Amino acid sequence: MTTTTGPHPTRRLILQGTASVVLFGLGNLAFAPARAAANDKYPEDAFKQKSEADAIKALYGKTAEPSEKVKLDAPEIAENGAVVPISVTTTLDKVTSISFFVAENPNALAASYRIPDGTMPSIANRLKMAKTTNVVAIVEADGKLFSATKEVKVTVGGCGG
Repeated sequence: MTTTTGPHPTRRLILQGTASVVLFGLGNLAFAPARAAANDKYPEDAFKQKSEADAIKALYGKTAEPSEKVKLDAPEIAENGAVVPISVTTTLDKVTSISFFVAENPNALAASYRIPDGTMPSIANRLKMAKTTNVVAIVEADGKLFSATKEVKVTVGGCGG
């Protein structure tokens, strides 16, 4: 039997060391979007607005222009206003945010998303709608606002209706 002096690395120690190096190296990449999102200020005032115009003003400070490059997909008739599926996609460049507004809801701003640079500008959600009204999607791209609107008829209310 041959013995040697000094510690010898075991396979387990080598794998643990390699995993630590990999995780440490990826640590900055894995949490970069989370840090960026944490730096965005929550638009509390915009979510409190009752009217669509006031919510848009509170969130963006300006109005949007309709655009064929913003595609809003929503049902013409929603049988249950508690879960109305909607989605928006766009071919616009430099998209920084996408928001959904429901005019007849108790609070007009239903959802707002920050879009990180290099991310595909596509959002899908299920909104709660009180009654038949327009759903407006606003896309902020290159410092300008673009919108698409679609009326959704609600047969069973979702916001207490």
